[in-house]
Amino acid sequence: MIVLNNVSKIYHMGDEIVRALDGVSIHISRGEFVSIIGPSGSGKSTLMNIIGCLDTADSGEYYLDGLSIKRYTEKSLAMIRSEKIGFVFQNFNLINTMTAEENVELPLIYQGVGSAERKARVTEALEKVDLYGRRKHTPNQMSGGQQQRVAIARAMAARPSIILADEPTGNLDQATGRQIMSLFKELHEQGNTIVLITHDEHVAKQADRSIEIMDGRVREDREGRKDVNDHSVDQDGAQVAEI
Repeated sequence: MIVLNNVSKIYHMGDEIVRALDGVSIHISRGEFVSIIGPSGSGKSTLMNIIGCLDTADSGEYYLDGLSIKRYTEKSLAMIRSEKIGFVFQNFNLINTMTAEENVELPLIYQGVGSAERKARVTEALEKVDLYGRRKHTPNQMSGGQQQRVAIARAMAARPSIILADEPTGNLDQATGRQIMSLFKELHEQGNTIVLITHDEHVAKQADRSIEIMDGRVREDREGRKDVNDHSVDQDGAQVAEI
């Protein structure tokens, strides 16, 4: 499903050149639950942005569902972000003037989902995160854990093939963090592909596989792959088409 082949990203900070990613190659199959762990400045957020089609690599190849991202137009990339990838952020990214159900519904409006279907999906998603009873509450009327559950419901309602979570427990206390991780495990058991970005070793270990990023490079793949950078893919992405 997700294949990065020798991907690099460089930022120019005045006279300084920063290699945020330096020849990263990873392979995440459909249905996996993978954590990407690294300290601040390791490159994990840059990697998340590339996987989520929020940014592009300066070199290397990114294949999503067997097709190179380079083949997509900006309009197509926007559609991928809307329909294929569900985002869950550390700061929730909810709209404070909207209720929980309105926040969950908003991406579905952008997708062009009909009114009746939107209502059904919003209800289902909020029930799954045990927040249907607070559907009329705005974010400032909810705790941090409840806001994060709304953010997860928003991602779920769009029915993406990938859920990409950036430090989803970072602003939460330990007990609430455990509840959020339980939700991700449930989503994974339902067949979703989960990619979770974290700096927390304990959180990372709860995924089925953990990839450590350090100084813009893959330092370790704790699933035990012999060579995480040995995923050769031909120009047409044929090798990943089986996913």
